[in-house]
Amino acid sequence: MHAVFYQLKGQGLTSVTFFSLSFDPREVVEVLEQFLQEGRMSALMWEVCQQQAQAGSPELQEALLNKIVCLPDHVGNKLQGKHPPVFFPQNYFPLLGGAIIQVLQKISDSLREEILSVLVPCLVDLTKSDCIWQRICWRLVECVPDRWMEAVVLGFVQRAPGADILSRLLGNLVVKNKKAQFVVTQKVLLLQYCHTTAVLQNLLGYLSLDSLRRALLIKVMQELLETWSSSSAVKHSPPEQQQYISKAILICLSHLKEPEIESCRQELLTSMMEGVKCHLDSNLPQIRRLGMIVAESISSKINTDGPVLKFQYEEDDEARELKSLLVQTPPFCVIPSLSGDGNETAGAALPLVLESNKKSHTAAPVMSGDELDAELDSDDDLIPYDMSEDKELKTKAPVYIRDCIEVLTGSEDVDKWEATVKALEGLVRKNPAATREVSMELAKVLLHLEEKTCIEGFVELRQRAQVAVLTIDPIPVAKYLTSQFYSLNYSLRQRMDILDVLVLAAQELSYPKSHGKTKHSGAQKPCIQLLPGSDSSKDWRRIVDERIKSKTRRFATGQSQVELASSPNEFSSVAGYFFFPLIQHFDRPLTTFDLLGEDHFVLGRLVHTLAILMYLAVNTVAVTAMGKALLEFVWALRFHSDSYVRQGLLSCISSVLLSVPTDCLLEDMTEELLETQSWLGDVVEKDPDGDCRRLALQNLLLMENLKKKLKTVPS
Repeated sequence: MHAVFYQLKGQGLTSVTFFSLSFDPREVVEVLEQFLQEGRMSALMWEVCQQQAQAGSPELQEALLNKIVCLPDHVGNKLQGKHPPVFFPQNYFPLLGGAIIQVLQKISDSLREEILSVLVPCLVDLTKSDCIWQRICWRLVECVPDRWMEAVVLGFVQRAPGADILSRLLGNLVVKNKKAQFVVTQKVLLLQYCHTTAVLQNLLGYLSLDSLRRALLIKVMQELLETWSSSSAVKHSPPEQQQYISKAILICLSHLKEPEIESCRQELLTSMMEGVKCHLDSNLPQIRRLGMIVAESISSKINTDGPVLKFQYEEDDEARELKSLLVQTPPFCVIPSLSGDGNETAGAALPLVLESNKKSHTAAPVMSGDELDAELDSDDDLIPYDMSEDKELKTKAPVYIRDCIEVLTGSEDVDKWEATVKALEGLVRKNPAATREVSMELAKVLLHLEEKTCIEGFVELRQRAQVAVLTIDPIPVAKYLTSQFYSLNYSLRQRMDILDVLVLAAQELSYPKSHGKTKHSGAQKPCIQLLPGSDSSKDWRRIVDERIKSKTRRFATGQSQVELASSPNEFSSVAGYFFFPLIQHFDRPLTTFDLLGEDHFVLGRLVHTLAILMYLAVNTVAVTAMGKALLEFVWALRFHSDSYVRQGLLSCISSVLLSVPTDCLLEDMTEELLETQSWLGDVVEKDPDGDCRRLALQNLLLMENLKKKLKTVPS
């Protein structure tokens, strides 16, 4: 039997090669498996459809059809039933059906593209100055059957050069036809988010250009604001859709007139207050910034004379694009006229600009030259002090750890306090023995330390000092910090500081401390002396190195490399003190702290912290118990509504799969892994967040790799 291999170049079929029995069938099947998994079957069908349209070879099409339909039987017969699961009929034919649907969709899109790409430009030209052609065009779209109305309306919206052109082509179709109204006001704006900003501007601009359609514009804006201010929509819809809705709201605001804003001012204010709260509660920075920008825009529209909302956020291209949507572009700027009317309009607008410039210039007071010189010379009689020999007095920092604690807790000397904060980390690392004596007291002082002066990098200095104390005396300090995380009377900022310090200290403890020597290429390697004073080991090492060097070919000399000396993993003995106290009391709400309630942002940070600690605990004694506890923790929170928390849970799964030994996973966590695998499949198919779907897919691939490794290990 011959196996078929299709060699594809780009999107086109270049050759069909028949492999004879001289080729290994398994290698051919692997190529075919990769071909199917990469979705190339739909590309092959599309290529054949294009050849058929160009009067391709019917014999080739018949041969391809037979091979595609009978491929599972051919592979099974050739490999005697030992073929990959993708060639099982229950797996292959659903894949084939999906490829057929993709090709049919492509055919439909291409036919629609061909029709409308010819029709719309012609209608744009014909309706430009002929009212009869305008009525013909309106009647044409009004008579489209309902089942085809969506494709026609979308085609016109996407290809119209501007909102005024779209209004000329469609007329009041959305007022007369219920299907067209549903497509324009509901489906395109609320149920889809794949369209460009230009499509949104065309669509909403079309609704604003006629008095009969402006009622629909206000209705659309109210429904968009209702969705934007819904906490459920903010939590469960992807960021791309929320950005799409935000753009639509800003475009609607740009088209509203003052009487319309006045009539719905209270409704706009209510939606703004509810929506900005939902967005600011989100853990995703992109969502929070969207809420800030939209709230600022609504506030500027409803409070033209009074104070408006103002937030601090990063001004990047995306923020500038969103703000630019509030500025409505005049229709004559979008579509230049062929006659001289446009130039006349521009010329008429020019004097207004010049006049405004004149007003702005004349508004400033004008001073004569003598008055200006007199003002500049008014302070010339003052003689400056000679400060050339002045020296800055530097306050010395304390030398002992206990003195540092006294300065940080009770000193009123601001300069001494600043010097102590800057020198504390180095002092702690130089005096580990003295630090261990007061580690608990110092950790408490640093946790409650507040900034007295505007010292540069205060947060980083305090954090580095906390990390230094924790790494010097890990067990008692870790017990203290983890116990304080769930205590009363702490702010959310302090609780997140605790998590950051635990992660940084765990990273430092898990990596080697010695930085090794720089090893230059060509230098003699250091010898290992077995006995002191004996040169025998040095001689045989030198001889072996010379032989290796003489028989080694080097094509390039690399840069100097840092050789890291091996050292024990100090985190292995203390990993449990970092990990288990954090995972114990997450479901116990406190008076001012509720992880499962409104403080879900801290919960997300906690979950990500546990994932990092789990990853750093690789090859430790407690890693199996940590992995089992973390899987139970993930299972309890797997349906959390916040996407940031779910991303952390999926990162925890990755850490468990990467850190826990494979045999321990299968012996101690078989049921948990099977349940987790089923949940990951649901996340890949149903989760609205793209990052969650990507992480779940990565975890499924890790599980598949573990299965393959077990199959290759000899029993």
